[in-house]
Amino acid sequence: MRGIYIQGATVILMIILLLLSTVLNPTSEETIKFFPLDPSVEFTSADTHLSLVEQTGNDQYLMKWETESQLSKPAYLRQDVSLLYMDGKLKGVKGLWKQEEQNIVLQLEFEESDSTHFEAVTFHYGEIHNDKDNDIKSVQKMTSDSLYVVDSPHSLLESFRDPESKEQKEWKETLDHTKNQHLDYMWRNWIKEAAINTDNYYFVPLTSIVDYATKPLTGLTQDETDRVIGQLWEGLYKNYILPIANAEKITNHTMPLILIDKNNDHLIVLFRNDQNQLEKLIQQI
Repeated sequence: MRGIYIQGATVILMIILLLLSTVLNPTSEETIKFFPLDPSVEFTSADTHLSLVEQTGNDQYLMKWETESQLSKPAYLRQDVSLLYMDGKLKGVKGLWKQEEQNIVLQLEFEESDSTHFEAVTFHYGEIHNDKDNDIKSVQKMTSDSLYVVDSPHSLLESFRDPESKEQKEWKETLDHTKNQHLDYMWRNWIKEAAINTDNYYFVPLTSIVDYATKPLTGLTQDETDRVIGQLWEGLYKNYILPIANAEKITNHTMPLILIDKNNDHLIVLFRNDQNQLEKLIQQI
């Protein structure tokens, strides 16, 4: 994968692009692999943050997309990967792969126009090696952020997470309707093409999977849920994120849909690849 490898205790990466690129180590093995979670290691801090910086002219504005995470101790492998969606369509993917590191900070600035609902979700990961017993474990955490930006000729440029004024509530309804209409249409087509019986599944948009970081899946414990989530991100990274990051440019991929079997037997991830072919990933629970 094309990318930049940057060494140091803390990395701050700032790039201004219209289409966001990926920042990853081009020489190391790029992988996220779930191992049994290590209870002795934890993320002391982790965050994903979206912010409106300023108006830049020509009906455009500057956005900042930030992620940070800090482990309680250095890990053999540290990796953060973040996905950004704009009205339900992929805007960018960014990540960083580092060895023997504790902290990762990523900052990305880009220009955009028009009123938009931005959503970002990040998987923070560490691979822990115990040299004494040759044991490998992992540590993981998910964070996310959501931001509405109103860019209208009839009002001042503004952003909000939770609407407060009547105007903000109306904008949220409008932007949510536009996004949900697109997602519902695309997802229904995918489900029909994959011949899936919708009565057997719960539906979870990719950006909503972060809800299960502190809430177990129905019928599972939190420990079991953490395992399922870790294995899910392992599959997403290999089959969804890496192919996108290796592409010459990022196209407007519609957000993947996760279908969780109501009997807790398996889950399915649906998305379209760069060749517009429907991908159907199946993971046993």
